[in-house]
Amino acid sequence: MIGTIVNVAAIIVGSLAGFLVKGRLPERFQNIVMQGISLAVLIIGLQMAFSVESTKGTLVVIFSLVIGGIIGEILRVESRLEGFGELIQKRFGSDDGLFVQGFVQSSLIYCVGAMAIMGAIQDGLNNDPSILFTKSLLDGTASVAFSATFGIGVLFSSIPVLLYQGSITLLASWAQKILNQDVVAMMTATGGLLIMAIGLNMLLSAKIKIGNLLPSIFVAIAIALIVF
Repeated sequence: MIGTIVNVAAIIVGSLAGFLVKGRLPERFQNIVMQGISLAVLIIGLQMAFSVESTKGTLVVIFSLVIGGIIGEILRVESRLEGFGELIQKRFGSDDGLFVQGFVQSSLIYCVGAMAIMGAIQDGLNNDPSILFTKSLLDGTASVAFSATFGIGVLFSSIPVLLYQGSITLLASWAQKILNQDVVAMMTATGGLLIMAIGLNMLLSAKIKIGNLLPSIFVAIAIALIVF
């Protein structure tokens, strides 16, 4: 699990560096940084969404979002994620209103995507953490910007990364059979749309319930296994 450990360390170090800068930036600079990050997140999500290459794949993504959204509403995933973030916030005595937002949104961005999945599988099967090392560099850099905007809540996104990528690494031989190329493409495309929604929430102060749409990624796995 060396790749995931390095990834987690990069997020922590980047978050701490960004947090040290946060209080020293005038509000107008913080606003422009927020807008720049929002646009970057939109581009990342758009690139991921374009992993769909067929009408069949587009239909899989649509049905995944609809079914996953209904499941998320029933399970109240968004409220539970925010509750977990608020629990951490109270534990560490933070009264920053951006704490939960930073935790939830950065967790989704770091966990959703092909690099997290394929990197963890490669690390587990071949003891080759090269993909996760590259992801660590990207996540660490992003953490500086996110933490400078949202605060220390971004640091705690390292927990879901550790659990998510670590689990895939430990179960790599099983995960490789399930998470084939088509399945990963559908997961990536569906997750890309969720990341685009994060960018829209940040840029336009919209309130898309991204947490409640999270089950869509797992629904995409199930549908892709049936369809492809």
